[in-house]
Amino acid sequence: MKTKKIPMRRCIGCMESKPKKDLVRLVLNEEGTLLLDPSGRANGRGAYLCPDPACFAAARKRKAFARCFEAKISDEALDRLAEEFDKEVCS
Repeated sequence: MKTKKIPMRRCIGCMESKPKKDLVRLVLNEEGTLLLDPSGRANGRGAYLCPDPACFAAARKRKAFARCFEAKISDEALDRLAEEFDKEVCS
């Protein structure tokens, strides 16, 4: 019997490869809004983060959001996303 392949993704904060189901997906949609994607199926450009506030802070410090989404991300959008990330993912 064949073993099932586990999809791996890289966290933009700590740069470690982990199974996709262990990470949180972030999406920049067509309107330019940065959102959490709990389903993992939203349309738009995606990036993955560990469910850890330290990884979010590291990604923000290294400007990984702008680099991954190939767009300028405002500080207000990152502040709003940080609050949502802390409330929904880290609790």
